[in-house]
Amino acid sequence: MVQAQAHKADATRILVMEDDVNIGRGLATVLTDENYSVQVANDGQSALDAFKQDDFDLLIADIRLPDMNGLDVIKQVRRHTPDTKIIVITGFVSTSVAVDAMHNGVSDFLPKPFSENQIIKSVKTTLELSKDKNAAYVHSISETDKLIQKKEVLQVLDRTNEDQLFCNDLQKKGTQALAEYALSDEAKEAIATGNIDWINKNVGELTQKQLKYVFECAQKRDWQL
Repeated sequence: MVQAQAHKADATRILVMEDDVNIGRGLATVLTDENYSVQVANDGQSALDAFKQDDFDLLIADIRLPDMNGLDVIKQVRRHTPDTKIIVITGFVSTSVAVDAMHNGVSDFLPKPFSENQIIKSVKTTLELSKDKNAAYVHSISETDKLIQKKEVLQVLDRTNEDQLFCNDLQKKGTQALAEYALSDEAKEAIATGNIDWINKNVGELTQKQLKYVFECAQKRDWQL
């Protein structure tokens, strides 16, 4: 079902595809207050039907929907209305989802929960960059790469706590043990050496389990001094 906010003449048109009624209603209120014209679709088919009836400048899309995969909706929108910009909002982002979304022109990711300021900033940035297609493409790659790298770093640190053989291999071989992961050379070096400053800056705070390997690296460095 599509819920429409009051139409604003000549306003930028946004479709929010979100099955959580409260989140959808909240986004519509926040964005309408910013003078955007907003509609909310509570499932994938309603979103596709809305695109048949109207043109939208921006799609804000959840991935997990009750009737279909949100990425399938994104792909159809990208095929039929390639100028529509897309922001993904979701609490369930895997590396494969991020890569697939990137290949389909998603401009930004917002992991749930996010603040009003975050969604407003993301919308404004995405729409401003849409004026320069090259800039928008660079933005998309950059933001997605950051997301993928963060997820990969956390996966590696989780694995060091769960897989002792992998942990030992990482300590012995260093960056060579990380060949299967989508990480930059800088990120691989930071993990292999337990560089907590780099990890905190680029990934954020870690759980105690994720910190275990970092502490072991620090102890190893102390022993070698």
